[in-house]
Parts: sequence; structure tokens; C-alpha cells
Amino acid sequence: MAETKKAGVFHRLYVGNGAFDIVGKRKRWYVIFGVILLICVLSIVFKGFNRGIDFTGGTRVQMPAVSSSGTISVEAAKESFEKAIGKEPAATQTVGTGDAATIQIRSETLNADEVAKLKTTLNDDLKPNGGENAISDSAVSASWGGEITNQALIALLVFFVAVMIFLALYFELSMAIAALVAVLHDVVITAGVYSLVGFEVSPATVIGLLTILGFSLYDTVVVFDKVRENTRGLLGLTRRTYGEAANLAVNQTLMRSINTSLIALLPVLGLLAIGVGLLGVGTLKDLALVQLTGIAIGALSSIFIATPVAVDLKMRDARYKAQAARVQARRDNLARKAAAGEVAASGDSIVESTDDETLQAELRKEKAMAAAAGVPSRTGKAGDARRRPTGKKHR
Repeated sequence: MAETKKAGVFHRLYVGNGAFDIVGKRKRWYVIFGVILLICVLSIVFKGFNRGIDFTGGTRVQMPAVSSSGTISVEAAKESFEKAIGKEPAATQTVGTGDAATIQIRSETLNADEVAKLKTTLNDDLKPNGGENAISDSAVSASWGGEITNQALIALLVFFVAVMIFLALYFELSMAIAALVAVLHDVVITAGVYSLVGFEVSPATVIGLLTILGFSLYDTVVVFDKVRENTRGLLGLTRRTYGEAANLAVNQTLMRSINTSLIALLPVLGLLAIGVGLLGVGTLKDLALVQLTGIAIGALSSIFIATPVAVDLKMRDARYKAQAARVQARRDNLARKAAAGEVAASGDSIVESTDDETLQAELRKEKAMAAAAGVPSRTGKAGDARRRPTGKKHR
């Protein structure tokens, strides 16, 4: 029995016949994602972010990860740093592989005496290849990370304005607003995940956050395009309401959204595995983490947030409210006749197909007009223009 039910779910996903009532249960999704959004916002406000050295400023020390006695571990580097400075470093990681591997130590700003003492202690304790001369240091200013953040915020604002204008022209204002709500939802939740888990926020994280916006918007536009197709000429029909037609569109694109998201996540997972597990590269890790979170949230928002919000905004229009009332009145009428056993006699049982036929007829008419517009008009010959009727028969 369980296998049959499971197969039925996959069959409905593949067919996309509207069996999953996503739009109809939109209040449930609003509550679920609203709670998640609230948790993320509270974490951002009260806990904040684990800002990297590029945002806080500090000192970065780098040395070879290989010594004459073997590979130098991150734990050994931390112990040597604490021995020299008297406190733990902000972050320590291995970058690269093999003989080219290095250990990077980041801490709050150290003065010249502290840096000299740290280099001496690291060389005495760990004996990296190349000696003390192979240990380098650099001061990082907090202003650079701030500039990156300001530029990212400006880019985000410009992106929102451009998307709003494009979607309002290509679709309609209600869909443009719904798409921006979904994208803003993705940004806040992705940022909230970083705050909750404590991932270090670096300029690569900020840049990666901007890259997920395009994916989220792309998936939403695909769904909206199907919604527009399903709702063309809807005001003259009584088969479905706007919400039901939109729900059918979500079902028809649901399998595509899942496949697209999985395909997009696979290389990101590979990037995360290679960047962290093999190379130990911090920049790759930051990019992979933000993209992994953003792509997953973006796929969910295009299904459970964007279309339901668009339906709520659309149903504020009196015309669509009246159309929904006509649909309900027709269904109530059919239910009464069915209860009285009059459906078969009156012929109302075939009304369900009438709207589909009307819609298909309209689509065929539009295609015919488009095809006719591309056919050049026929021009008569010059001899035909000079020829006049004489009333005589020609042999």
C-alpha cells in the first residue's frame, strides 16, 4: 500500500495535473515561512553576524604548512599563536594542498612587537620550511569590507528597481510585487542562516548572496509565465478561478523546478566538498555555503511564496472576485442538479469541457492571426489592372 501511494505521488509530480493544492493552502505556507523569517530576523538583530577580518580589520599571518618533520596541523598553529600572544586567534585554516599548502592565521590587529614575537614563536615551535623568512604578515583594514558591503547594497537596490520595472512590463504589477517579495524573502533567510549557524561573513559571502538572486528570479519567472498562459481569457470562463488556474501552473512547473534546483545544487555541493574537504580554501567555502542555502530557499520561495502572493494580490481586483463568484455559483448549480438527478437530462454534465474548448479556440485564433500577419498580401498583375470587362465571350 505504501509503495502504491509513493508511486502515486511521483506520478502526480510527473503529470502535473494540479493534484497538489499549493495555492489553496497558501495560508499554511505563509505561517511556516513567516516563522522561519521571524527567527532569522531576530537572529540578525540580536545575535548579529560572525564578521570576517575584512569587515573588522586585523592581522593576517601566513606560513608554509609543511616542515622538515611533516605536515603542520591547524591545532598546532593555534597553540603556538596562543602561547605567543596569550589569546586564541580569530580563525586558522589550511589553504591549498601538498607542498604548496599554507596555514593562514587571522586575529585582531597586532602591533609590530606582537607580530615579531609571533613569528619567532611559530618558527621555534613548528619549524616551517623556509624558516622565519617564510612567515609573512599583512594588516587588513576594516574599510575595505565596508566598501564591498556598500557597493553590494547599492547593487541590490538597483537590482530590485530593474526587476520591478521589467516584470511589471512583461507580466503585470501584482506579479512584479510577488517576485520581489520572494527574492527579499530569500535574501533575509540566507542571511539569517549565516547568523544562526555562525558562518564567517566575508566579501565572498556578500558577492555570493548577489548571485543567488538571479536563480530565484529565474525560477519565479518560469512559473509566472505558465500562470499567464493558464489565465489568458479567464474572465470569460467559469471552469476555474484565478487561484485554481495559478495552482495548476505551479503543478505543471513543479517537476521542472525540482529538477532545476537539484542540477544547480550538485555542482555547488561539489564545490563545497572540494573547497573544504580537499583544498581547504576559505573563499570557495564561503561562496559554496551561501549558494547552497540561497538556491534551496529560492526554489522553495518560487513555489510556496511567489505564486500565492501573486494570487492574493490579483484577487483584490473586483473583476476576478466576480469571476470566482460565477465559478462558485455554477458549481453550486451543478451540485443542486446532481442531487436532484437532473444533470444528465439537462446536459450540464458536458459544461466542464466547454471552457477548455473556448480557451483552445481563442489560442488557435491568436496563432492564426499571428501567422496571417506574417504572410505578404497578394498584388495583382499590371495586365489585370488594364483589363476591362467588354461583355464579349473570348474563345
